This record gives sequence, structure tokens and C-alpha cells, in this order.
Amino acid sequence: MSAQHEQYLVGLDLSGRRVVVVGGGQVAQRRVARLIGAGAVVEVVSPAVTPAVEGMASAREITWTARAYTDGDLDGAWYAIAATDDPQVNAAVGTEAERRRVFCVRADDGAAGTAVTPATGGFDGLTVGVLARGAHRRSAAVRTALVEALQAGVVNDAAEAPLPGVALVGGGPGDPELITVRGRRLLSRAEVVVADRLGPRDLIDELSPDVEVIDASKIPYGRAMAQQRINELLVEHARAGRFVVRLKGGDPFVYGRGFEEVLACAEAGVPVTVVPGITSAFAAPAVAGVPVSHRGVAHEIVVVSGHVAPDDPRSLTDWEALGRMRGTIVLMMAVERIGAFADALVRYGRPADTPVVVVQDATTRIQRRVRATLADIEQVAKAHDVSPPAIVVIGPVAGLGDDLPEL
Repeated sequence: MSAQHEQYLVGLDLSGRRVVVVGGGQVAQRRVARLIGAGAVVEVVSPAVTPAVEGMASAREITWTARAYTDGDLDGAWYAIAATDDPQVNAAVGTEAERRRVFCVRADDGAAGTAVTPATGGFDGLTVGVLARGAHRRSAAVRTALVEALQAGVVNDAAEAPLPGVALVGGGPGDPELITVRGRRLLSRAEVVVADRLGPRDLIDELSPDVEVIDASKIPYGRAMAQQRINELLVEHARAGRFVVRLKGGDPFVYGRGFEEVLACAEAGVPVTVVPGITSAFAAPAVAGVPVSHRGVAHEIVVVSGHVAPDDPRSLTDWEALGRMRGTIVLMMAVERIGAFADALVRYGRPADTPVVVVQDATTRIQRRVRATLADIEQVAKAHDVSPPAIVVIGPVAGLGDDLPEL
């Protein structure tokens, strides 16, 4: 390929078309995954392949010919990639490709091939490709910056205004970088945002001034917007022709009343999209250095709502069963009644010295971690003035990593 000419960037429709990849190492592994996504009929020719490529072959996503390359392997191919660690083999692949008029990428020497692989990234149906005349780090950096800009809404890719409706978006545990890519994209297109107190607050500040933000916070044991009113607001604004994002903390369907909002929209005939989020039930322990599962320590994880006490007739939890189990219990919304929960677990069989970790305000600037046992968690929580939002982890895993810093 002549260095004197610009490279012509083009999109190939490889769906249902034969592509031959010679070589089975890490470079081939990366290329094969994208080729599968493009719908290509991929054959890998190599005596050995990485475990990931072998897994693709076992799943019948590709064909693996377990031998060295021989002339003729490109018969019927539309595209070829020479990705072995032997320049002579790669050159032979390139020679056959030239003879057959098949575009070929040389992974070891881009200029020696008839095609080059751009740094690519995907976003909501878009494929962004960047070529930089062989400066691979530069093309990758520009590609990543463009995709991140699209994800953050810095670059507006919407050709048309969003259709009226509701997007129920899980914002994650609080850190604005822990919202999903799709969630952030939809938030950037919102005309109305109905926001929770526990959602990623910093993202609200990034919204355009013309976006209407409705505070639907629920303060524990304090002021709270009624759920019925939240449902009404979602429907009212969607029916008025606006695109509404219901931004919630964590995951909408993990004690977030998200399904109630879906039902309200469905009953009103309002289109609704659900975007899952990272639940604080698992994120909070993780950033505090506590695994909710660990080999040889815990084979079960139970997430329990603490909004009612164990002896409350409204409780749907089998506390006796929880007392007998040996794995991990994650309590949410449990700060006010932590003593009652600890007493119930001990009464039904959990050892009083079972480790407990409380993680408050996880992933935020004021995150903190408090350690105790079932015997003293009530007193320790009061002494440290623990307050919501907080996640309580109970079980042997809570005693691991005591010497680790919060992550």
C-alpha cells in the first residue's frame, strides 16, 4: 500500500460472506469477534488458537481448521486477515490474496497489505472508524474520545427529536461514571427528568438548561413524593409529547418500585423503555473491598429489604430460613432496624460473632465503611452515626479483606 496516498475508509457488508483469518493468537481473537458481529462466515486457519477462539469454534460461531496455512485457503473468500507471528506466512497469504483480488490485512505490516483495520467503536447503531496512517495509538485514542463523547451526549447524534415516552433508567449507586452507556445516552436526550435523590446527582448538573428536572426524592423517614404522583407525572409529560427519563438510583427493579412505574405507563398506553442499572446491593460491598461471594466461603447470596421489621405482619421474609443459611445476606434500607434484624438472625441460628460490614454513601465522596458483628452491630452503628443510604453485608465474606483499603 503506497504511503503517498490517503487510505480509503469503507464499510464492508460481510454478512454471509466467507472471511479467512490465518493465525489464532491475540490479534486474530480480536478481529474474529468483530467479524462474527458483522455476520461474516469466518474460518480460522491455524495449528493452535487461543482459548477464546477455541470457544468460538466450539460454539459453532466460526470454523477452525487446525493446521498451517496452505496456498488455496483463500478460495471463495471475500476478505482475508494474515495474523500469524511468521512474516513469511503472512506474506504468502498476501500474495495469494493479491492473485485472487481479495482485500487482505497484514497484521504484522499494515503497509504490505491491501487493506488496514481502522480503530473502530460502536454506539447505538453507529460505527466510528479512524485511520491515522499507521499511527495506531493515535487512531485508537481519537476513536475512544469520539465514542465517549457520543456516550456522554457531548456530541448530539440524534437526527430527529426523541419520540414521546418514558425511559426508566437505573443510574447506579451514585458515582456518575457508573451509569450505563445507554442510560447516559438517553439522559442526554431527555426533555423532562424525574430524578431520585439516590441517582447520580452530578449528571443532573450537566443537563441543558431547557430540560425540566422534577425532584422526586424520598427522604428516609422524612419528606417524600408519593409514588402515585410520580406515576402521574411520567404519564402526563409523555402524553404531552415529551421524552421523559425517570432517573433512579441503583437498578429500577431492585427495591426501586420500577415495575410499578412500568405498569402505570403501560396502563396509560405510554411507551416505556427499561434500562437496568448497577445495584448498590453488590456495588457498595465491592467498592468497600468486600466480596459478596468468595470461593470456599459463600455459595449463596440473598438480598433482603429492611423496610419492615422481622415481626411486622407485612414482612414477606423467612427470617428463620435466613438464620439457618451460611452464605451472604445483603440488607437494603435496614439502618433503622438493624438491631432487630441482627437479633432475629441470632435467634434463628446465626452465630453472634458473624461478621457485619455497613457501607454508607457508596461510590460517593463521603463513602465510609463500618465493621462489626451481629452481636454489636446496633451499638456500633449508633456510635458511628450510620445513616441511610447504607448497605449491610452479613456473613463470613464480611470478615474478609479487613486489612484492605476501600476500593
